[in-house]
Amino acid sequence: MMKASVLLFAIVALFASCNNKEKEFDAAGAFESVETIVSTESSGTLMKFDVEEGQTLQPNQFIGYVDSMQLYYRKQQLEAQIASTTSQIPNIPVQVAALQSQLTEAQKNQERVKNLFKQNAATQQQLDDANTQVDVLIKQIEAQKSTLGISTTTLEKNVAPLQKQIDQLNDQLLKCRIINPIHGTVLTKYAEDHEVVIPGKALYKIAETDTLILRAYITGAQLNQIKLGQKVNVRTDKGAKQYGQYSGTVYWISDKSEFTPKTIPTKDERADLVYAIKVRVINDGYLKIGMYGEVKFSDK
Repeated sequence: MMKASVLLFAIVALFASCNNKEKEFDAAGAFESVETIVSTESSGTLMKFDVEEGQTLQPNQFIGYVDSMQLYYRKQQLEAQIASTTSQIPNIPVQVAALQSQLTEAQKNQERVKNLFKQNAATQQQLDDANTQVDVLIKQIEAQKSTLGISTTTLEKNVAPLQKQIDQLNDQLLKCRIINPIHGTVLTKYAEDHEVVIPGKALYKIAETDTLILRAYITGAQLNQIKLGQKVNVRTDKGAKQYGQYSGTVYWISDKSEFTPKTIPTKDERADLVYAIKVRVINDGYLKIGMYGEVKFSDK
């Protein structure tokens, strides 16, 4: 409400300056921009913070970090726990290698006894013993593999929650890095190096200034003269009766009227209600946030 009041007061001043002459503009207002307040996502000491007011920052630019040593130590501890746990996971092929060798020899003996039995050179008992030995070794290998498999699964399950904790720490470590989100100019700096910060602590305010937004007001009678996407002429005061001329594009028209002071004259007659519009204007470096501007719908 206060921002709107300031803009409306500016409009009063602009209209009054015309000294009852025919106005050279259809609407007036002030330039603004979408402002973003960048905050911390972690707590600790602000170890590095390379930001100055008026500085232009790029998207994804690294500008500082919050102390993260405790998180790093915690991560190392978890990694050591994982290494200790995984070292206990059995190597199944190595564990059953001895029994596998015995089985190979038993199977060779089984074939030899079978051949002898066919030649009536071995008894049925010898053949049965050879078969039994092979069956026993196969069952022993299967039992050992099952036991080792259960042990492996248990240890792997113990590792999983530790890995999840590391993933959480990695995310927290990333949040200790302060990364600028958008291209823009730093308007206000709220923190300094070595300050202790907490999540949500505002660090700086940044706004896109390459393109500014002129918020102006029109009357209901002017609504039929303007539409979304329309190109309009924008003029700013450069002093000594000099003006800066810009081309703007209307990209928003309010669907709700606002009450204005009765001291504000309009193009046709005094009005009680006005509608806000937003005009996007490319900044050549001279336009500033808060600067007043005038809008002309056409060259006529």
